[in-house]
Amino acid sequence: MVGAAGSRAGCGIGGEARFGGARPDGVAVARMTEAMRSRGPDGDGLWHEDWVALGHRRLTVIDLSAAGAQPMVRDDLGLALVFNGCVYNYPELRQRLRAAGHTFHSTSDTEVVLVAYAEWGESFVDHLVGMFAVAVVDRRRRRLLLARDRLGIKPLYLAESPGRLRFASTLPALLHGGDVDTGVDPVALHHYLSWHSIVPAPRTVLRGVRKLPPATVRVVEADGGSRERVYWRPDYRRDPAHTGWEAGDWQEAVGAALRAAVRRRLVADVPVGVLLSGGLDSSLIVALLAEAGQERLRTFSIGFDSRDGEAGDEFHYSDLVARAYGTDHQRIRLGDDDLGPAVRRAVAAMAEPMGSHDVVAFHLLCEQVARHVKVAQSGQGADEVFAGYGYHQPLRRTPRAGAAATFAEAFFDRDHAELTRVVDPAYAVDRDASRELLTAHLAGPGADTALDAVLRLDTHLMLPDDPVKRVDNMSMAWGLEVRTPFLDQDLVALAAACPPGHKVAEGGKGVLKRVARDVLPAEVVDRPKGYFPVPALRNVDGPLRHLVVEALHAPAARERRLFRPGYVAQLLAEPERAEAAAGSNKLWQLGLLELWLQTHGAG
Repeated sequence: MVGAAGSRAGCGIGGEARFGGARPDGVAVARMTEAMRSRGPDGDGLWHEDWVALGHRRLTVIDLSAAGAQPMVRDDLGLALVFNGCVYNYPELRQRLRAAGHTFHSTSDTEVVLVAYAEWGESFVDHLVGMFAVAVVDRRRRRLLLARDRLGIKPLYLAESPGRLRFASTLPALLHGGDVDTGVDPVALHHYLSWHSIVPAPRTVLRGVRKLPPATVRVVEADGGSRERVYWRPDYRRDPAHTGWEAGDWQEAVGAALRAAVRRRLVADVPVGVLLSGGLDSSLIVALLAEAGQERLRTFSIGFDSRDGEAGDEFHYSDLVARAYGTDHQRIRLGDDDLGPAVRRAVAAMAEPMGSHDVVAFHLLCEQVARHVKVAQSGQGADEVFAGYGYHQPLRRTPRAGAAATFAEAFFDRDHAELTRVVDPAYAVDRDASRELLTAHLAGPGADTALDAVLRLDTHLMLPDDPVKRVDNMSMAWGLEVRTPFLDQDLVALAAACPPGHKVAEGGKGVLKRVARDVLPAEVVDRPKGYFPVPALRNVDGPLRHLVVEALHAPAARERRLFRPGYVAQLLAEPERAEAAAGSNKLWQLGLLELWLQTHGAG
């Protein structure tokens, strides 16, 4: 039997492997698959044999025909697969595989992934350019292979118990499968409260769920044995091939790599739009798409009510870019009254609790954009890859051994001492788990300077579980596929080799700004750095404050008792104490976590 699946970064995949002779629970896999309907509203599919079951939800982007059904099974190759993602170099790979004697039954990139495994085995991931989470059942070897793309753009969650492994694109899908330990993981809670709600892989906030780290292949045998390997990791050192390069050389190389990344992400059988915030990154994408010949490009911006002198939109800049390149531009303006219901819907769409105030804004934006296009490009990742955050600046002068202290001072919302006053003793960790992980990652081999080490941390540990996860979760809630050119693997590898001084120049992203000056209005390039402005969320006032209070005082919260009541009462009584690093809000972090646990029946 043959099935083929087209490219659909907005898919939901899931499955179960059973060990010791038991058969997989197809009903549980069906529940998991149905829970991911929003990720793939265009169809679904199930497949199983003696020890493995696979499920899939479909969003059609390439190969829109009926040949696109998943799970994809090739009896002649002894393989079955479910795939979430888009492989941008699939036409070239198809040609190579045909030259090697392989045949194809569809025009999809999914079938290319499956045949690539048939040709190259576990090293097939080395040949894929794009974003993906994939599960391959090697029926002849009785082996299940799980893999995730290099930057973790596409998620893959795991729930293991004696004799069983389940996996899915979202954590809530695993909860729908049932029989998961939903207790809060104390170490993950330590990370969440330290790092703007980020819980790096492999942990999640729940004890019973883990996630496959980015750039990782996991091989699971039918007897339950397994092994993992990391297949890609830039070393953040200077490459001898670039000896003698000056600023102009790096500008040319980065510009060429970014242009290639933008063009790669045009592959689709449907129109591609752009989420245009008005910042440097998304504006540069628009400019390069226009340069590549895209006409009447669909662009979208969102704004909210202003508050106490804080602007709630950046329409001035997005309008400027839209006019400069003649895009078909749509402003989306929302009031504070829209935020309360939107918060609840965004929390329901979160695979994990995400406390960044712009998650809800991104959810609302994707809702509107999905009415017009199925695919859009976005500027996420540029700050991590090209040193765009304020805390990157002092690191250019920090000794390599001082990277952890400088980063922690700028980035941590709470230190370990404060956490002992926040968390109930039942969830307390007797060591500074977040500082230990930070120090270990920064001390790893490679990374010539302190800034190199922090950019590696940002890009490979933090980024997959904040902006990348935000993009995936909020866009998939509406069946919208969002592509991120700044996370192109070749561009990231080039940036990792770039001397950090070129990146941190001009207040951050210096080399990108030099690229942008050739194509963007100076007012956009030289504007002050902005963040997705949602004043009501940043300040946690009005209806949002009521929502937070309700969540923290709900019966489930009182029974769970994650936080010390005195600490919560102090934040509620003195809102000014709630301000944390980088504009985050400590009260929102607590309320959001409780709201997420209650919404998903966890904890």
